[in-house]
Parts: sequence; structure tokens; C-alpha cells
Amino acid sequence: MHVLLDHYLVLLGERVSYAELLGQLCALAVVFLAERRTLWTWPVQVGATVLLFAVYTSAHLGGLASRQVVIFAISVYGWWAWTRRRDPVYGLAVRRATWRERAVLLAAVAAGTVGVALLLGALHASWAPWPDAWIFVGTLAAFAAQGLGLVEFWLVWLAVDAVGVPLQIASGLWFSAAVYVVFAVLVVRGWLAWGRTATRRAAPEPTGTPSA
Repeated sequence: MHVLLDHYLVLLGERVSYAELLGQLCALAVVFLAERRTLWTWPVQVGATVLLFAVYTSAHLGGLASRQVVIFAISVYGWWAWTRRRDPVYGLAVRRATWRERAVLLAAVAAGTVGVALLLGALHASWAPWPDAWIFVGTLAAFAAQGLGLVEFWLVWLAVDAVGVPLQIASGLWFSAAVYVVFAVLVVRGWLAWGRTATRRAAPEPTGTPSA
């Protein structure tokens, strides 16, 4: 891993380590694969977590680094969950969250962000504890909702990207910031695609025309 961190490319005048390059490319591939609801989403995500853990640790972003460990565990769960939620017609069974599920998700994200930010600040594990905490908790919430096949997980990703871009720029990770912008475009595409699938699955089955 040190080889990938110590060697780099120069893109747009900035140094980009091979670890950051490969990790972010894998992360981009995850969004692309998730839109298509393929099981390959999860093993590729595992590879991204290993690479990005090393990148964020070297950048002293404790929240972003720590979340890779939890994402690894969630990825294993998501892989298992998607194998059990297959629709014979539409593939992965996706749906819109209930209002109760949305309320629980929002409450968990809010409480988690406050708790993680205070912890990071107390441990001096991040120079930007609040945005770092939001990205940490938001990412976990998005992956958990993705594992459950909820359309709303894409919206959580958009909110994570909105904070992630300026944080990556401030950390000097310009390539990662550019990748986050591409994420946002792919996330919108994924949200629309999953929404259409959820609508089709929720539509009542045609009863057919009675014979004369």
C-alpha cells in the first residue's frame, strides 16, 4: 500500500497518488454498478474501502478513514442482502421508503453526526470534525439504505457530495473533489432509474380484458 501512496500522477497540476486514483475510480464504478442493480456493486466497494482508508489516513481525516472500516462491514451485509432481494422481472427489488423509515433515517443521521463530530473533536482526529462527521454518518446511512433497496439512498448521497466537494478541496485532494462532482451526476441518474423501477414494481398488475 505504501507504494501506491508514495507514487503519483500529476493531473491538472496536482499530485494524485495511485491509491487515491484507484480508490476513487473504484468508488465511481460502485455508483455506476449500483444504478444497474448488479451484485458486482459490493465486491468493487470492498476494494475501494481498502484503498481510500489508506488515502484518508495519510491526509489526517479520521472520520473519512474510519468510515471505510464500517463501509467494509456494510458492504458484506449489502452483498448478502441483495442476493435475497431478487425480483424475477426487475432484478434487485427496490422500493420507496415509508414516511416512518424516512423519519428514522433523518433522526439517525442527525444524532449520529452530532455524536461523531464531538468524538472527533475530543480525540483531535480531524481538523474539520463537523463536515467530516456528516460525511461519515451520511455515507453509512446511504449504504444501509442501499442494502435495503430504498430509492432514497441516492438523495442521501447527494447531500454527502454537497459537503464532500469543499472538504476534499480544503484537504488538498483535488482529484477526489472532481470525482465527487462526477458522483453527483451519476447519483441523479441512479435516483431516476431506481425511481422508475420502484414505480413499475408498485403498479397494480393488469387484470386483462374479459372475453366476450
